[in-house]
Amino acid sequence: MERNNENKQYKAAIYIRLSKDDGDKPESNSVTNQRDLIRSYLKSKPEIEVCSERIDDGYSGVSFERPAIKELLADIKAGIIDCVVVKDLSRFGRNYIETGRYIEQVFPFLGVRFIAINDGFDSGTIKSQSDGIVIPFKNLINDAYSRDISMKVRSQIKVRHTRGEYIGAFPVYGYVRSKEDKHKLEIDEFAAMTVRDIFKWKTEGYSNQRIAQHLNAAGILSPLEYKRMLGWAFSTSFKLKPMAKWSAQSVGRILENEIYTGTMIQGKESAPNYKVKKKFKKPRSEWAIVENTHEPIITKEDFFLVSRILSADTRTAPMQQELYPFSGILKCSECHKSMIRRPVNSNGKTYIYYTCRTNKENKEKCKNSNRISEHQLLTGVKEVMKLHIGVISKSDDMINYIETLPMEHMQVKKLRQRIQKKREEYEYYQNLIMGLYEDYKKEILNKENYLTIKSVYETIIAEISDAIDVLERDVSEILQKKDMTNQWIKDYRKNKNITDLNRSILLSLVREIVVYDKNHIQIHFNYIDETIK
Repeated sequence: MERNNENKQYKAAIYIRLSKDDGDKPESNSVTNQRDLIRSYLKSKPEIEVCSERIDDGYSGVSFERPAIKELLADIKAGIIDCVVVKDLSRFGRNYIETGRYIEQVFPFLGVRFIAINDGFDSGTIKSQSDGIVIPFKNLINDAYSRDISMKVRSQIKVRHTRGEYIGAFPVYGYVRSKEDKHKLEIDEFAAMTVRDIFKWKTEGYSNQRIAQHLNAAGILSPLEYKRMLGWAFSTSFKLKPMAKWSAQSVGRILENEIYTGTMIQGKESAPNYKVKKKFKKPRSEWAIVENTHEPIITKEDFFLVSRILSADTRTAPMQQELYPFSGILKCSECHKSMIRRPVNSNGKTYIYYTCRTNKENKEKCKNSNRISEHQLLTGVKEVMKLHIGVISKSDDMINYIETLPMEHMQVKKLRQRIQKKREEYEYYQNLIMGLYEDYKKEILNKENYLTIKSVYETIIAEISDAIDVLERDVSEILQKKDMTNQWIKDYRKNKNITDLNRSILLSLVREIVVYDKNHIQIHFNYIDETIK
């Protein structure tokens, strides 16, 4: 049936889309090229008035979950426009089913005229059903083209994964892209210092939350803020609030990332196909793992030590942020489950005991009802630790060498570098405030906006100033100490003994401690085993 729309006036929206994911050629499908072609075409259509222009730059045509498409449909439903004009069908979409549904069902139902210029399609001038029969075939071709591009991209990504080339959008915190090869990583020494500190503090028994608090107190920029300070063009919305802080989660992500050992791990997630954007996690056996692709920040030994700590029981003491010395490594000899720490009050005193968790919950599953006092554990394990340290530290030459290491100098140098960075940040935000004032004077900003933004920057400056004070205090404390050698090594050299059981030493040497009864435990070292009776 012929349509008679010769006298109808249309209010049109120009729709433009560009996506490298679809294999678009920028020179022919650029936003400017599409806009010029459409507006030139519409000069011969006096019945069409352009009311809006919607652009999706960087969005694949496979999915219709695009911002500009949603805005366009909202305008149609609101009655603002009744005509959509695109350069060609592939600009509107590359999903055969969805594109066909809009052109053949949705738009006709809503009374919307649809024009695809290069495909010669105009729903307002179709005289019979046969005139539009070619459209489904063109949509099918566009869909097939998108599928072909997707397969080629996936294949290329797999090849790069196999080579150990980094293909992420932004380098992980602690690294930057190599200037010679963008797919290679190089250490960002300033951020790498923080990564090393995070791993060191974790082996010393600090919780993730305490590490985050320490970093925030020292004014160390979180990974997000560090990217922003470097000027990396990542997508985020500006909000008038203080800077993003370190959190237990952000610390955890660093501690769990094996990339810091020089091993490239990619391909942890995948989408079922090119039409489904939601990703699912793949098993480790399907990951792309290539060792020694870049310089490590952390040794493999330190990384796997921290992994052991993270996999252990990480409950902290009440009102404290350090872990209990035996958390996660004390096991029952019968069921091999973790022992739990229990305080017992007697005659006004508190005694600490460890008991089997399984036995306490279900005596049928574990009959080991024995308990052992924390004092006994500390005393017994300490004696064996003395022997173990004696085995691995026989020579006084090693101790002499350790004492000559320039630890004080290196730590002070690191802190002073951070102080310099904080001073640069301080000056940066001071300049922003001055620029705001100039904008206010030129009436670019009204008084309310000026005062609001100024307040945000002043809050950030105050936090930076506090951070500088903390860092300078740390420098003073280090310079006041005459000897930065680890206390346990000093004790060993003087007394051939250790006076305190440190969780860091314990975890670095001990794999697990098995409790048989209050007088019988077995210690499994990473290198040798000792039994205490």
